[in-house]
Amino acid sequence: MSLYPTLEDMEVSHMAATQNAAEQKLTQNAITAAGSGEPMDIASSLYPTLDEWMGMDSKALQVYQPLNSTTGAIAPVTGSHQSHAEIKQGVRQVIGCKDPGSGKIGLSVESISKGVFVSYVEANSIASKAGLRFGDQIVQINGESVAGWNKKKTIEFLKKADPSQIRFAVRDRPFERTITCVKDSAGHIGFQFKKGKINAIVKDSSAARNGMLTDHFITEIDGQNVVGMSDDKILKVIKGKDRTVTVTVMPEFVYDHMVKHLGSSLKKHMDHSEPTEL
Repeated sequence: MSLYPTLEDMEVSHMAATQNAAEQKLTQNAITAAGSGEPMDIASSLYPTLDEWMGMDSKALQVYQPLNSTTGAIAPVTGSHQSHAEIKQGVRQVIGCKDPGSGKIGLSVESISKGVFVSYVEANSIASKAGLRFGDQIVQINGESVAGWNKKKTIEFLKKADPSQIRFAVRDRPFERTITCVKDSAGHIGFQFKKGKINAIVKDSSAARNGMLTDHFITEIDGQNVVGMSDDKILKVIKGKDRTVTVTVMPEFVYDHMVKHLGSSLKKHMDHSEPTEL
């Protein structure tokens, strides 16, 4: 079963496949008719819906194949979309150390449902450079399972850890999900937010079509962390993106628990750097 970055990609891919199939059938029929000497009106039989719907030339489109690291397939609407926002399944290893000057790693955590989650990554810190992100679940530290640990026990363990190397086993942001949207002619993707929380969805917008929900907080835009940013800055980030925008969101009740110990001054020091090229 194929997966698509957006609903728009799925619809265009299906329509392109239908039109391509129709054209191939007509070509075969034309060859058969030519052999029999019977006239055939090819132009009036072509499937026109795709060209009329989005003004796209179906001959220039590729029928979508599932995107992965080996095929390099191109989605009809969003193009080749290797997003920094991707939430990968499985567990990855992150290796860091303590800053020689401060003796710190540059992160904070919260415990939720017997798991330990990254709630703060300081800008330009060891944690940031190592690739830890807001919402990541830490499952091991230096080979020790942290299941059932609270915040205090986790911080104390990190303080006593060897400063030269700290190994984390991490699961990518299990409470978050990504929604890829396509901007309309006015540059809008179709939702409103206040203090980072989505509070309204525009009817028939790309956000609505692709399953955006209210009562969720925006945590990333195209993989760039926006937790702690003002609404104006988040909007500026969205406006600065190309036609396709991937929004990472977290349910309100989880987000509130994650940031409950983060003051406004601490949020300002959160890592908001743009992700580097893969």
